[in-house]
Amino acid sequence: MRKTKSVLLLLVLLCAVGSGPALAEPDADPSADPPTLAEITLTTIPHGWSDRHDLRPELEVYPDGRAIKKPDATAADRAPDVPPRQQVGSLRADVLRAAQAEIRALSEVDFGEPQGADDSKQIIDFLPETRGQELHLIVYAPGVTAGLTPEQQDGRIRFAALYRRLLDAFVED
Repeated sequence: MRKTKSVLLLLVLLCAVGSGPALAEPDADPSADPPTLAEITLTTIPHGWSDRHDLRPELEVYPDGRAIKKPDATAADRAPDVPPRQQVGSLRADVLRAAQAEIRALSEVDFGEPQGADDSKQIIDFLPETRGQELHLIVYAPGVTAGLTPEQQDGRIRFAALYRRLLDAFVED
């Protein structure tokens, strides 16, 4: 009888210890998971276009990498009542992940507002699934540097490089 109780006690202890947190596998590090990709749009508002109501993003990239590029979205000779031409394609996931990281980093950068600037703008909108985490990067008068600090000019250079990199990464279907 004593031997049976000892065996039962040992089995109970083994079951209890085996299912306890000390022997459980640690949870995966959530920061090790790749970030969920977000929708990204690139929009340019040329000087003198503040009265036009037909502005469209030059590039719309969806979380799965599908994209729509509108190469004539800001063409001066496109009439306001004519929608921009659309190209359907995609961007690679690694390009989007790198862009996402750079957008987050650039969200902390001051791009400044140049003196005597025109009314042109370039905008990168970052729209993740989680509401309230949207980022909107705006560079006023992208071609003007008067009155900007070196740090602001560097931020604008990084912004322009990211904007160009995303446009150039588009691959038409």
